[in-house]
Amino acid sequence: MTINWRGLLQRHGLILAFGLFLAGVALGNDAFLTPGNILDVLRQVSITGLIALGVTFVVVTGRLDLSVGSMLTLLTVIVVDQHNTLGPGLAILCTLLAGLAIGAWNGLLVGYLGFNALIVTLAMLSLLNGVTLWYSGGSNVNVVGADQSWFGVFGRGSVAGIPVPVILFLGSAGAASFLLRRTVFGRSVYAVGGNQVTSVFSGIDARLTVFCAYLLSGLATALAAVVMGSRVMGAQNTIGQGYELTVLAGIILGGTSLMGGSGSIWRTVIGIAMLGFIQNGLLLMGFPYYVQWLVTWAIIIAAVWIDLAAKRGKVFA
Repeated sequence: MTINWRGLLQRHGLILAFGLFLAGVALGNDAFLTPGNILDVLRQVSITGLIALGVTFVVVTGRLDLSVGSMLTLLTVIVVDQHNTLGPGLAILCTLLAGLAIGAWNGLLVGYLGFNALIVTLAMLSLLNGVTLWYSGGSNVNVVGADQSWFGVFGRGSVAGIPVPVILFLGSAGAASFLLRRTVFGRSVYAVGGNQVTSVFSGIDARLTVFCAYLLSGLATALAAVVMGSRVMGAQNTIGQGYELTVLAGIILGGTSLMGGSGSIWRTVIGIAMLGFIQNGLLLMGFPYYVQWLVTWAIIIAAVWIDLAAKRGKVFA
């Protein structure tokens, strides 16, 4: 049997390169692939991963959501502030509802009114930054009586040695994967991303599908905000800055196409984990922090190039 090396590299080139990276770092640092470090990395990427689960639905429809970093900031401020006013239970409920409301607004503008997703979510990014500063008065907020509150379990707790954020991330990934792969809605998401015109003629409500994808993005970001607030037991006005790029990098790295119509939740999980281990490995090797951003840039360029090459059937245009 002949092995199609070119096709194999196009589909799995980044994963193979990641495997070589893991092996190289592990040889130079014995602590890299220990169970403790692996759990630490998974805990660190859980917030990014939760957001990425929702954004994956948006990207598969052929749209983008660049507002999630600012949304994470606002929702974290809300959950911490309302914890001090209403208590943890109602604060979490308010945060989830706020995330759904923001997602609904994005979905209305993009799905039903047909506005450009890039422009809408960039504008929302700016709006949410302003709302955050107005809501918080420009000040950081902290949980009052943090030692007596059960709220910390979401970001700091563990079950049988496994961090709660990791359990929430992987459990949410399982539910999201079922929704995307095993339901009528999930098939509609793929159809709209593959060819929206054809999907409409097939009886799919493309506008509702896009709307619901943004709802899921807002909900996933709200869950991430609960974990973030619980971990830090406070919130800064810039706490979510840059998350939108990291989320998008992980999704692309996992193989979800920016053109829509393809991708999967578990590939997103792999992509987010790859980013986490790459960043962790660079730090263990002694590289300065800014190198992570340079490597993230290179990963995005390489992943998009491989995606386009696979669709065109050739490496260069």
